[in-house]
Parts: sequence; C-alpha cells; structure tokens
Amino acid sequence: MANHDKGADHIPGTMDIRTQEKTFAGFIRMVTWGAAISIGILIFLALTNS
Repeated sequence: MANHDKGADHIPGTMDIRTQEKTFAGFIRMVTWGAAISIGILIFLALTNS
C-alpha cells in the first residue's frame, strides 16, 4: 500500500524543475520548426503545381 501520511519527505513547491523547463522549451522549439518547414513545403508544392 502507498504511504499517504504528510511527512517531511516533500515540501510542495520546492522541487527544482529547470531541467523539465529546458526540455519543454526544446520540444516547443522543435514542433514550431517542424510546423514551419511543413507549411513551407506545402506552399512550395502548391506554387509548383506538384
């Protein structure tokens, strides 16, 4: 069974989340670039009637 007592093991709001923030920022940057490249390819295909 899980131990649900409110001991001093964890204090809410004290966890260091810099690594998660950097990872999320990198993911958002990758998705943004991927969407921009995909839209660019679609525009190129539309302009060249491929």
